[in-house]
Amino acid sequence: MSKHDNTAAVKIENISFHYGDRYVLDRINFEIPNGAFMGIVGPNGSGKSTLIKCILGLLKPQSGKVSFFGIPLSRFKNWGEVGYVSQKANSFNTAFPATVYEVVSMGLFGKVGLFRFLTKKHKQKILEAIETVGMTNFIHRNIGELSGGQQQRVFIARALVSDPRLLILDEPTVGVDAASVSNFYEMLKSLNEEKGLTLLLVTHDVGVMSDYVTHVACLNKQLHFHGNTKEFKEISKEGFSQMYGHHVHVLEHHH
Repeated sequence: MSKHDNTAAVKIENISFHYGDRYVLDRINFEIPNGAFMGIVGPNGSGKSTLIKCILGLLKPQSGKVSFFGIPLSRFKNWGEVGYVSQKANSFNTAFPATVYEVVSMGLFGKVGLFRFLTKKHKQKILEAIETVGMTNFIHRNIGELSGGQQQRVFIARALVSDPRLLILDEPTVGVDAASVSNFYEMLKSLNEEKGLTLLLVTHDVGVMSDYVTHVACLNKQLHFHGNTKEFKEISKEGFSQMYGHHVHVLEHHH
């Protein structure tokens, strides 16, 4: 199957999730086309991270279904095709004594097993993933010595090393300094355009959307908008405020 066939990379049908009578997600429907770079935006508490957990099968929604590349989540087995990068602060102890190379090699454990030796081909994959995210000069550096933005690049390389078709990122710029954020998104955009990688990015940064992504979903318990970036840019400030439930000031990134 090519990376640009017509099957949606992810299809979300009628997903609802609630704790007791408190709805977190209410009948969410949308799909992510193969080869798209989709951003999911919404205020804090809007259900963005819950939706990601439902997509990945970490939470079971009370209703609805998810499929990857046309295969229902319940039957989907090829998790090497789906890379996931969580918020750095929640995912990794940066005091862990490992180099950039070692951290990225961990992305192959699912394929080669924990205690198997890496072949020459595996080692080449690791070097390529590190080069793709622009971290070759730091290959022997300890992960704890890097900045927040550099660490996130390494975690993306760890996800890329198994050759995923889809990369899911949950608030990847938390803890990344403002000066590094636009470089970080430029890197994601080139992964999408040059490598044909389908990206799903969860962010609170509405302004990011207009410069980098191809599609946008705006979530606040319900799906308030789903479309391409051009349509998203045409939403008025009043429209944003209705979606978010309060006034929204949209900051655009300028290079």
